Amino acid sequence: MLSHLTDQPADKILELMKLYRDDPRPQKIDLGVGVYKDADGKTPIFRAIKAAEKKLWEQEETKSYVGLIGDPAYRDALAGLILGDAVPSDKIAGAATPGGTGAVRQCFELARMANPDVRVWVSDPTWPNHLSILKFMGLPTQSYRYFDSETRAVDFDGMMADLAEAQPGDLVLLHGCCHNPTGANLNMSQWQAVVDLLLKTGATPMIDIAYQGFGDGLDADAAGTRLVASSVPELLIAASCSKNFGIYRERAGLALAISQEAARRDTHEGALAFLNRQNFSFPPDHGTRLVTLVLTDPDLRADWASELEDIRLGMLKLREQLAAELQAASGSDRFGFVAEHRGMFSRLGTTPEMVERLREDHAIYMVGDSRMNIAGLNAHTVPVLAKAIVDTGI
Repeated sequence: MLSHLTDQPADKILELMKLYRDDPRPQKIDLGVGVYKDADGKTPIFRAIKAAEKKLWEQEETKSYVGLIGDPAYRDALAGLILGDAVPSDKIAGAATPGGTGAVRQCFELARMANPDVRVWVSDPTWPNHLSILKFMGLPTQSYRYFDSETRAVDFDGMMADLAEAQPGDLVLLHGCCHNPTGANLNMSQWQAVVDLLLKTGATPMIDIAYQGFGDGLDADAAGTRLVASSVPELLIAASCSKNFGIYRERAGLALAISQEAARRDTHEGALAFLNRQNFSFPPDHGTRLVTLVLTDPDLRADWASELEDIRLGMLKLREQLAAELQAASGSDRFGFVAEHRGMFSRLGTTPEMVERLREDHAIYMVGDSRMNIAGLNAHTVPVLAKAIVDTGI
């Protein structure tokens, strides 16, 4: 049986990581991997997480299983962070998952359970693993225009024209904030227009929110999601704690199903529990427990929010510096979009050939679609990148 297995396509980011490690040039810059790094190139542990781990070590009395949906206190705490008071708690069903990727998968599974013929609308471009998971599951997909490679902004007219073709029973996948891979986001008037269109077409939205707090702040980054949640009959949300709590390896995610019919909550949560049981049984608890401790302790929450804000402002400063350096080096304002984008990523909107030249000639590593991780920069490497981009002719 196993002899019939074939080699799978290599993950492009993992390939890029290996090329970067093997590159002997001391001036090399890694802008490929989607992990936050500080100015020293390290992914730090938040102070509040360290304190929560100590508190957990002192208080924890068992490593026995939690329930199939995880600790309800985690669901309530993280749902509260994302949704605020936009939706009454009795309309929110949720289950802990292994990371944000696990939440994405469980939301797709729930949609398929509800409608075996579900079609999923996906932005062009989107996080590659969205498409990989959907392809593996055998779910039909339809792309909608999102990013304008000329302006490096949202192609909103194209997006709305495409999504006007969505139908009841379809799932429309949206990015809650800090769009990956482009960094180009909807404004609130555009979110409202999307809501109006969803109500008109009858399609069901699903929001992947993995970077809350990395863009314009915790509440501002959740504003679009809250608007959708308070406006549409049903909504799925896949949330991740990897980035904004810095607990990548702890795999803390959350799948949420929201319905305006409170009577459906238990059914939805039962379905999520069933899917957890089929796919991995009980979800991991350590990371979710840390998140719960941080969000429910006023002092820890305040310290976490303060450190997260410092990270956000640091990335904004790097964006502004890079935009200024590019303007100075090119004599043009065509790179102003870098300062306008939000989150860890921006997409240059250039060709794979140009990206390859950046790697070969300047030891600058980014994904082939020209997505660059702003958090991979520091004040000293920004001018180096700007000069390389201009010298390459981008």
